[in-house]
Amino acid sequence: MASRNFSRYRNKPPLAEMNVVPLVDVMLVLLVIFIVTAPLLTHSVKIDLPKVSSQVNMTKPEHIQLAIRENGDLFWNGESLASDALAQRFVAEASKQPQPELHIRADRHVHYEKVAQVMAQAGKAGLIRIGFVSEPLVLGQK
Repeated sequence: MASRNFSRYRNKPPLAEMNVVPLVDVMLVLLVIFIVTAPLLTHSVKIDLPKVSSQVNMTKPEHIQLAIRENGDLFWNGESLASDALAQRFVAEASKQPQPELHIRADRHVHYEKVAQVMAQAGKAGLIRIGFVSEPLVLGQK
C-alpha cells in the first residue's frame, strides 16, 4: 500500500522553489522589535551649554540632631533639653537662612505620640525639612 502512494510522485520533478513565508514572519518580528527599541536608545537631548568660570557654591545647610529617649527625655545636638524650651528652639532655628534640617533620632520604644508631638511643634514653628535617622538592619539581628 505504501508503494502505491509514492509511485505517483516518481515521474514528477522536485520543487525548486524556496518557501519564504517563515522568513518573512521572522523579518516582521525583528522589524517590530527594532521599531520599539529605537526610541529607547536616543533618550538624551544634546544641548550646547554656555561656558562660565565660577566655582560651585557648596553650602550645606546645618542640621539639628534631636534625640528622644524611651522615657521622653530630649537631647538637642547631644545636650539635654527641657520639653518647654523645645518650641522656642524650633522658632529660632526656623528663622535662619538657609533653614536647617531636623534629624529626629527616636528610641525604638518611644511612643508614637511623643514623636508626633515633636513633629507638630517643629511644623508650627516653620521647620519644613524633617527627617528620621535609623540604624541599618543587620541580617540575623533583631
